[in-house]
Order: sequence, then structure tokens, then C-alpha cells
Amino acid sequence: MTSVRITPASRSVARVPPDDHERLRLDLKPEAPTTGAVDGGWWPRTRDLAAEAPALLAGLTARLGTVEGVSYNLDDWGATRREITIDGARVRLAGYRSQHRDTIDVYSRRQLVTLLVVAPEATAPHARAALRAAADRANTDSVEALLLAPPARSADDAADQRSEIDGAAVHSPEGARS
Repeated sequence: MTSVRITPASRSVARVPPDDHERLRLDLKPEAPTTGAVDGGWWPRTRDLAAEAPALLAGLTARLGTVEGVSYNLDDWGATRREITIDGARVRLAGYRSQHRDTIDVYSRRQLVTLLVVAPEATAPHARAALRAAADRANTDSVEALLLAPPARSADDAADQRSEIDGAAVHSPEGARS
């Protein structure tokens, strides 16, 4: 599955190497004035923030510059280190119960990005629908509404369902491995 749909003209993280797209499972609104509750969506593979953050933050560096910190909901992520080091820079991980359960904030000196967090256990069609909705510049839905976004039916979704049933690898039309 290719979950990051980025074109150099529309997204600021276009410098992420293609091999990293599947690993990141990230989609962002264009940088120009955004609307809504979030600036994009992220579908981590686990609830281990310290393990998941380095790839995410590397993908966001093109947009934010050097990332200084991440705030998250304590109940959603559980115990984690208070800081990690990425490319020699310390990044603070700060957990709060007041942080919306299904978001994380990633910040640098110049910008804050709020991301919808799709549960790692979400099905691929539902996760992709939530990521697409979160990255739609015009979308002003609440976090809760974004997570309830119905998946669009497509040939890729049908192939994903077949893959989930028989365990076969699925390839998208672009040749990216699903």
C-alpha cells in the first residue's frame, strides 16, 4: 500500500525517499493556509511512540525544519522516554492527558503541525480514508468525524481485502508494494 500521496507541487514532504512512503503512512494538507482540526494524518504501525517517531519526524523535517518536540495523549501512547535524539538533535516527547486522544502535535521553532492519529489496528481501507480526509485542504471535520470517514471503494481496496484474506502481496498500479 502506498499511503503517502505526495507530489512536489502540492505537498511539502516531497523529499521523503519513495521507499519511506509506505513506512511513514502519512498524508499532509498543503502548507498554504489550512482549515480544520488537523494538518494531516498519520497511521503508525504500533503504539510505541519512541520507536515510531524517528521516521515520522524525518518525514516532517522538510516542512517544519528541525523538530523540537512532540506532544501526545498519555493514555493513547503509554509510557515512553521523555526525549529522543534524531540526527544529533534532542526532541522532547511530552505526554498530556489534556491532549486530544487521537492527535499528536509536532513542533519546531517556526511551526506546529497537528496530526490525526489513526489507530495502528485500523483496517487499511478505513485508515486510508481517514488519512485522505485529514489531508484534504477544505476538510473542516472534527477529529472524531475524520476517524469515522467511510472508506472509498476502489480496485486497490478490493485487492487489499483479498490480501487480508489470503495473505498475498498486493501491488498498486504504480508498482508500489502494498
